[in-house]
Amino acid sequence: MREHYDFSKMRARKNPYVKLLKQPVTIRLDRDTVAYFKAMAVNTGLPYQNLINLYLRDCAVHGRKLSLKWVS
Repeated sequence: MREHYDFSKMRARKNPYVKLLKQPVTIRLDRDTVAYFKAMAVNTGLPYQNLINLYLRDCAVHGRKLSLKWVS
């Protein structure tokens, strides 16, 4: 290994993996919801956080809208 490297001739380029980075967030979910995804994680072998992310990404990609009707 060299003691000195010359980086002056290198050209900068953008990181191609930036789109794949995940942003950490804090979210409060019902216990039943977390239990549902944890049970699904056991069946699929994927971590439950990944399953939640996949579900939310599918909703975002397909432009799914939540339909709520409040009953008084």
